[in-house]
Amino acid sequence: MKDMRGLVYGGPGNRSWTEIPDPAIQDPRDAVIRVDAVTICGTDLHILGGDVPETAAGRVLGHEAVGTVIETGGGVAGLVAGDRVLASCISACGICRFCREGVYGQCLGGGGWILGHLVDGVQSEYARIPFADLSTYKLPEQVSDESAVLLADILPTSYEVGVLNGRVQPGDTVVIVGAGPIGLAAVLAARLYSPAHIVVIDKAESRLQAAKMFGADTTIVAGGEDPREVLLALTGGLGADVAMEAVGTPQTFELCASLVRPGGRIANIGVHGKPATLHLEDLWIRNVTITTGLVDTFSTPKLLDMLVADRLDLSHMITHRFPLEDFMPAYDVFADPVRTGALKVVLSR
Repeated sequence: MKDMRGLVYGGPGNRSWTEIPDPAIQDPRDAVIRVDAVTICGTDLHILGGDVPETAAGRVLGHEAVGTVIETGGGVAGLVAGDRVLASCISACGICRFCREGVYGQCLGGGGWILGHLVDGVQSEYARIPFADLSTYKLPEQVSDESAVLLADILPTSYEVGVLNGRVQPGDTVVIVGAGPIGLAAVLAARLYSPAHIVVIDKAESRLQAAKMFGADTTIVAGGEDPREVLLALTGGLGADVAMEAVGTPQTFELCASLVRPGGRIANIGVHGKPATLHLEDLWIRNVTITTGLVDTFSTPKLLDMLVADRLDLSHMITHRFPLEDFMPAYDVFADPVRTGALKVVLSR
C-alpha cells in the first residue's frame, strides 16, 4: 500500500486525486480490500455540487467497488484474504431493528449509506469496508468485475426504490424521467415485470438512444414533445401507472406528478438537494401514492443470481474505461454526458 491515493472531496466543486493514509482495521468487523474496479455515481456529483452537506471536506468519495480482501478484523466471519468481493453501497450492522427487518439503508448501528458519505469511500487504491461480512458479497468466477460493480448501487437502487416501491405490474405503463445510469437500470428492472409500455424522458438524445437499446418502447426529448400528451395518447387518456423520478430536481419530480394516472404511483429515486413543490391541490383527489427511498440492497443476492443466469444484460451500461489513477479525467467525462455520451465509467487496475 505504498503511495496510496484516493479521490478526495475538498468542498463543493473541489476534488483531487491525492495521497491519503493507508486504510487500516479500526473495528473487529472491518476488512481492507484492494480496489480492483470502481465507478462514479451521480450521487458523487450531487456531493460535489453541495447537495449533501453531511459529507465533510477531506472525505474520500465512492461507494461502488469490486475488490480483493487483503485483511480482515477478528470479528469478520466468512471472509479471508484473497476473496474477490463486491463492496455494497450500503453497510449493515445486522443487529439493529432496521437491519433485522432488512431495511439496511436505515441502519441504526453505524451502517446505512456511510461509504463515501460519512466515512472514507472506495474511490482509492485500497479501502476499509465496515461490517465487512454483511456488506460484501463473494463473486463467482464467471461474473466480471465490470458487471459486478453495477450491482453495488444502480441495479438494486433502481429495482428496489423504483420498480418494487412503484409496484410495477404486468401490463402497466411505466414512465421514467431521466435516462442516466439509474434510469436505464430502471428500464432493465421494469422489463422483468412485463409492463405494456416503458416511456423514457431525457434531454440528451444519446441517452434516449441508450434507453431504446435497454428496452424502452417510447422516448421523449425533454423540451420537445409534450410528455403529458404522449402519455395520454398511449393510455387512452389515463396517464402512467408508475412514474419514476431518476434525476433529483424539482422540475423532474413535478413532471412525474403531472404524468401519473389516478390511483398511480410516483417512485422517487433521484437524490434531491432542493425543495420540490408537492401540488396537493391537484393530487389529493387522485389517489396517488408517492414513495421515496434509500436503497437497502436486500435484493443484491437475487440480482447476482440473475446476472449469473444471464437474465440481466449489463453489457451496454459501461461506456468509458480508465486506469485507476485517471479519476480526474474520468469525473470530467462522467459529469458531462451530453458532450461525452457517458453512461457509467469504470476505473480498474
